[in-house]
Amino acid sequence: MALGRTYSVALVGLNGYIVEVEADIGQTLPAFVLLGLPDASLNEAKDRIRAAARNAGVPLSRRKITVNLVPASLPKRGSGFDLAIVMAALAAAGDVRGCGRTVFLAELGLDGRLRPIRGVLPAVMAAVSAGYSDVVVAIGNRAEAALVPGAEVWGYRSLAEVLLAYGADPAAVQSSSGDEPEAQEEDPTQPDVGEHRDLADVAGQAEARFALEVAAAGAHHLMMVGPPGAGKTMLAERMPGILPDLDDQHAMEVTAIHSLSGTPCDTLRRRPPFESPHHTATAAAIIGGGSGIPRPGAASRAHRGVLFLDEAPEYERRVLEALREPLESGSLVLHRSAGTAAYPARFQLVLALNPCPCGLASGKGTECQCTAQQRRRYFNRLSGPLLDRVDLQLSVNRVALGDYVSGTAGESSSSVAARVHAARNAQAQRLSRWGCSTNAEIRGRVLRDELRLPPGVTSALDRALERGLVSARGWDRVLKVAWTVSDLAGHIRPDPDDVSVALGFRLQERAA
Repeated sequence: MALGRTYSVALVGLNGYIVEVEADIGQTLPAFVLLGLPDASLNEAKDRIRAAARNAGVPLSRRKITVNLVPASLPKRGSGFDLAIVMAALAAAGDVRGCGRTVFLAELGLDGRLRPIRGVLPAVMAAVSAGYSDVVVAIGNRAEAALVPGAEVWGYRSLAEVLLAYGADPAAVQSSSGDEPEAQEEDPTQPDVGEHRDLADVAGQAEARFALEVAAAGAHHLMMVGPPGAGKTMLAERMPGILPDLDDQHAMEVTAIHSLSGTPCDTLRRRPPFESPHHTATAAAIIGGGSGIPRPGAASRAHRGVLFLDEAPEYERRVLEALREPLESGSLVLHRSAGTAAYPARFQLVLALNPCPCGLASGKGTECQCTAQQRRRYFNRLSGPLLDRVDLQLSVNRVALGDYVSGTAGESSSSVAARVHAARNAQAQRLSRWGCSTNAEIRGRVLRDELRLPPGVTSALDRALERGLVSARGWDRVLKVAWTVSDLAGHIRPDPDDVSVALGFRLQERAA
């Protein structure tokens, strides 16, 4: 029986599924039939692999070739199946030996070269998890694929090299022309925003700097309200610089998301990502979406890092409201007609906005020409349920002249990062039995039970809840911030002052 079999991986979001590629050589007139719910780009593989095989010196059979992608009910998309299909077809014809349990992940050029594909890291992770450790990729994807523990990765430049490795006749195989450009094995990645931006550049703003430190230490969400030029954007862009490096598990998650987004990832991304989409970005750009299987948006690319929305009221209301789910759950589930994709999205949200449309309603506000209705309409673009999920709400005033011209540098990011790292370690030790690593992840039940504070410590917060100044969710979030303030101060547990500081951040903008 003329039947060849290879394996590849279909990605649905970050989840990968092993696809068995079956090829059968029939006895009828020449044809190429591709079964198994392929999309348009995968259907085009029929012409790509015919040309690639011919230019590699081992043309496909002139009889009818039927290729089936199993499971047939799972939608397949993209050009990453090219190499698996051609190897299955050549194995069916007896031109190469059996490929065993090897997984093939590469796109083919018409000249037979192997081209890198996006999402190779989560694909290899899925293959290894399913027990398929041998993986063949394009040379440009080799370093990224090798990041997966337990994977045996082989990188090739052309189909001809793969054919020789799998027993094709050396006399027939034709290598690609040596004067053609080769796929690069290593693609430089862009440096993270904040890598070279130091908090020492920020003049004054002692309270805002402390709020940024608290947010970084406890993974809390932050909102800054202030006039243009007060330093809100400078502070937000320096937040990644004071966050600790990602551990192995989180680094693998972040790298997999960026691999799926098309960012070259030759090493694990140890630094927290920073995403700052423009206020004209659509819901699909920020939340994720697109035709077919939805792709990750800025919220997922900011996983374990910072999502910064400058001029927050200028974003579409439905975009802002769509952030409420990941702020609570740390994940996004996107439903489309072609399938459902789930992406992690445990980011820190940082909002920056002006106090009014013209931005001059700060301090005495004598230069502001906005009416009370205009100010209220502007600020009300951020809904109450969204703001209720933001732990730190801070008013940022203009920089004082003395602070700006004094020439005295503020504390550096490295010094602040050391305190943040120590606070994170304290949280990890305290919260490990509940499966949490930061104070922002503590469940409310734990705060009201095992970590409950004495009534005398929370009396100010209890009064705020009774007066309706904070909601039940706000009560929990104030306590989470209080624990972070306590960790930064080196306390065993929060005292009344720590709770007052946390409550002050919660009520500051309301009072303003």
